Amino acid sequence: MTQQPGLFISFEGIDGAGKSTHIDALVAAFKAQYGSNHVVQTREPGGTPLAEKLRQLILNDPMDALTEAYLIFAARRDHLNQVIEPALARGDTVLCDRFTDATFAYQGGGRGFDLGVLSNLEQTTQHIRHLESSLTNTTALASIRQPNLTLWFDLPAEIAAERLATARVPDKFEAQPVAFFRQVAQGYQARMDADPNRFVKINAHQSREAVWNAVITAVQQRGYLNKATA
Repeated sequence: MTQQPGLFISFEGIDGAGKSTHIDALVAAFKAQYGSNHVVQTREPGGTPLAEKLRQLILNDPMDALTEAYLIFAARRDHLNQVIEPALARGDTVLCDRFTDATFAYQGGGRGFDLGVLSNLEQTTQHIRHLESSLTNTTALASIRQPNLTLWFDLPAEIAAERLATARVPDKFEAQPVAFFRQVAQGYQARMDADPNRFVKINAHQSREAVWNAVITAVQQRGYLNKATA
């Protein structure tokens, strides 16, 4: 089995859903099959020195929703330019803890911010160009960078809140009430409804082994990993 060219997988879910636990395991599975030099693990907000600085502001400093959205997409733009796009151009696999779906879920669903503004920022920030060659001409085509596969770890907000209660000191999002996370989950559902072929919904309210089995099965069914690797 040969490596897929420029594979991009994102992990999504409300805080406390447990997705981060399974990113490390999936990264290890990809490295076992394709080699450590061909797998990139990253996160949002963050992933570059500049984006990590912006992450600290986004997660901890009070600000209005528009300022928050601008900072998130600024961090994303740097992340795309410095990490994601170069890796995909090399044919590497990128596994990212959150991407744009989180912005629509948290800022759009949770905070109730204008989805039209978020869509405009998405179009501008994630705009890429590639060349399509034919026998007679070469045309530049514009497209929007999205993951090839998004694994959404779905967990009832009440259960997530119980998990977070015993975790680290919460940031300003983790400290939000249960009602906020219900709205975030609705935001994720709306994104999945709009792009169902990209999403796989993972039931995160089960044992760790069962969740992992759902994750690895979803990746294998897409042909991204063979069964021997997992």
